[in-house]
Amino acid sequence: MIATFLVQYPWLTTVALLATVLVAPLAAYALATRPRLTRLLLVLSVIAVLVITLYPESSARPAPGCAVSWSLPTLGAVELIANIVLFVPPVLLAAVLTGRPFVAALVGSALSVLIEASQAAAPVLGRACDTGDWLQNTIGAVLGALLAAIGLAVRRRISRRAASARDTTTIR
Repeated sequence: MIATFLVQYPWLTTVALLATVLVAPLAAYALATRPRLTRLLLVLSVIAVLVITLYPESSARPAPGCAVSWSLPTLGAVELIANIVLFVPPVLLAAVLTGRPFVAALVGSALSVLIEASQAAAPVLGRACDTGDWLQNTIGAVLGALLAAIGLAVRRRISRRAASARDTTTIR
């Protein structure tokens, strides 16, 4: 479904990755003081990940088990880049909400393991379990955590500067 569309427009995944890298720290900065909105967006992004990864494929019947493959992404590699981009938003949002990017990255990677295990355990879904998907999802989770850490660090630095400026103006 989505993969068919992306294969027709392979440049979309690369553009999505670059846009994500540019916009995500700004989003983290802006959402750092909006926990309710961040929580809502986190829930929606996790639902989107689950629908995209577990929605049954109509005609596919993968081999039972889990394929073992390890490939590093390259720009233009549609499925690999899409698997990375897929995990950036939920991990970024979880990191912003909790203030713990490292833990959010670990949880994102664990979610990917659960998704791949579900795909292997339920062949009726028509989804193929692949260790390469887990690797790409984990790269996306780490990227989301790093981008969140950047946005949160900028937010803290600006807040400290503003507090310092307020302190010096009240002393005089």
